[in-house]
Amino acid sequence: MNIFDEPKIDCHNHLFDPARFAYHPDAPYAPSGQEIAPLEQFNQVMEAYGVRHALLVGPNSGYHTDNRCLLHALASAQGRFKGIAVVERHISLEQLAALREQGVVGVAFNPAMYGVQSLNDAGPLFGKLAELGLFAQIQVCDDQLVELLGLIQASAVRVLIDHCGRPDAAGGIRQAGFQALLRLARQGRACVKLSGMQKFASAAALHEQSSVYVHELINAFGPHACVWGSDWPFIRQHTRVDYGPLLKLAERLMPDPHLRRTIMWETPRRLFGFA
Repeated sequence: MNIFDEPKIDCHNHLFDPARFAYHPDAPYAPSGQEIAPLEQFNQVMEAYGVRHALLVGPNSGYHTDNRCLLHALASAQGRFKGIAVVERHISLEQLAALREQGVVGVAFNPAMYGVQSLNDAGPLFGKLAELGLFAQIQVCDDQLVELLGLIQASAVRVLIDHCGRPDAAGGIRQAGFQALLRLARQGRACVKLSGMQKFASAAALHEQSSVYVHELINAFGPHACVWGSDWPFIRQHTRVDYGPLLKLAERLMPDPHLRRTIMWETPRRLFGFA
């Protein structure tokens, strides 16, 4: 059995459907053209590649804190999807609980886009997420995680780190941000997405430049705390990205089919509550 036939859960992807759900006026970027990605198209992609479930990530681009597109997909999918929402800092515990009832399993934070100072006031929200058993999904880049470790360690929230921590591909595993991510693994309540290699590695050398980081993360976190994601529909990319080659990249990075099954199927089913 090759990777196209194996059961899989895609744990990082986005929907963009401005025809039905207009973009938020405060969104920092408005996807257009080939970046438009409605639910119907993603369902076709999933069927084509044997992806059974997906963790839909509410994007800062396009929708900001407007979760209507995400919640519509969750409501129409009969358990196929779970979601990560983007919310205002002052959201109440009751509002978060209502999102959880609709299939939301966490809230996204994006210092990679907004800077580490954007999390200065996130402590109370982390506390609410911890109380409800929801994830704080955090996208960092370079050495940002070094500055954020104190905030994370001061909270009991479960943490989900995007895109391998987005290291500097040329910096090696000793770079400060990546070492901070490895330290986070030892605390036992953090998970990491083996995704977004195209965000930190050259398109012509995705395997060569990302493999050392992926292998270190699997060793540090263990396959019980690693999940895979595509980052479909690949917005703001400078070169073409396709779903099939990313699956073949995952197969090269994880040649053991038992390891792939754990990371791409069993672990996300357990972490996010897929049936």
